[in-house]
Amino acid sequence: MDGMKTAIGLMSGTSMDGIDIALLHTDGGSRVERGAFLGIPYENAFRQRLKQALEDARVVRSRDDRPGCLLSVEDELTRRHAEAVEKFLQVNGVSASEIDVIGFHGQTVLHRPEQGLTIQLGDGQRLADLTRIPVVFDMRANDMAHGGQGAPLVPAYHAALAEGLELPERPVCFVNIGGISNLTFIGTDGEIVAYDSGPGNSLIDQWVEANAGVPYDQGGLIASEGQIDHGLAETYLSQPFFTDKRRRSLDRNDFLPPVGHQVELADGARTLAYVAAASIIQSSKHLPEPPGLYVVCGGGRLNEVLMADLRELAGEREARVATAEEAGLDGDAMEAEAWAYLAVRSMKGFPLTFPGTTGVPSPMKGGLVASPST
Repeated sequence: MDGMKTAIGLMSGTSMDGIDIALLHTDGGSRVERGAFLGIPYENAFRQRLKQALEDARVVRSRDDRPGCLLSVEDELTRRHAEAVEKFLQVNGVSASEIDVIGFHGQTVLHRPEQGLTIQLGDGQRLADLTRIPVVFDMRANDMAHGGQGAPLVPAYHAALAEGLELPERPVCFVNIGGISNLTFIGTDGEIVAYDSGPGNSLIDQWVEANAGVPYDQGGLIASEGQIDHGLAETYLSQPFFTDKRRRSLDRNDFLPPVGHQVELADGARTLAYVAAASIIQSSKHLPEPPGLYVVCGGGRLNEVLMADLRELAGEREARVATAEEAGLDGDAMEAEAWAYLAVRSMKGFPLTFPGTTGVPSPMKGGLVASPST
């Protein structure tokens, strides 16, 4: 098919739970054929190393700085991604020669858009050498170098998916609930607006890990036993982030979990699930039009308490909420698919970000290409 490329997307998100791998056939425009998907979880020991990397990154002042454990974590992270690609190809009976490009997100350990500074750990050249496949990486940096927020990057892919949705409601708003949640609005006239909407899973994950010793609240089970602490919820929802007219991208540390004995375990999980849902609706007030449909992807859609809150709050604004699966998509695979899609766009010289998505002055290309060394 003319112009079509076969790409693999690799995503390791702010929840730090593992590597998502997706196969995509696309022309980098409106033609998208979704393929196989595989999730490979990190074991707890490596998740703890990633958390230490977040701490060590706090002192970074330059994109090339690798203090503390960052260099060794970057090396191991790259190796793990190469092994994940090898396993994905084996499981799906695909050879490396059939893949045109890998889109490599890496692991974000620092994101300070106000300083034009973002770091995603991951060595694109080494990944290309290990997999023998060209790699597009570092897709946020050029946007930030030109005054953009460097996030979110997925909206270009959301817009392509929206063209194929056979659902009656418009406008459509894609909601990705990862560690941080973000929105992509596709207007009735095709206008694209996107921005981070607030804390997603990160607060819940940090809370239950610190207080229950589990990495996340599976299905919202802990939250289902608790009650909303409305005073605590208001401390989050009254933050200036939600009222500022200028939308900005968030770092994991912009919102922190409750401390000490401020609230008990179940009530804390319940409150933070509500905060995640309410953040989405509160942030959607900055959109050009009220959405008619919210399509939810990311791990947060599996938290039944969070989703019930989101459906109730959206219903109060006469909007419907559907999971990605209910819309005929794959909510686990979507971000990894997006990185495959963006890699193809990067190779073709198409823009990755736009004034309405990151605040960059004009549509902006991005990404670095690493070819396997001979």
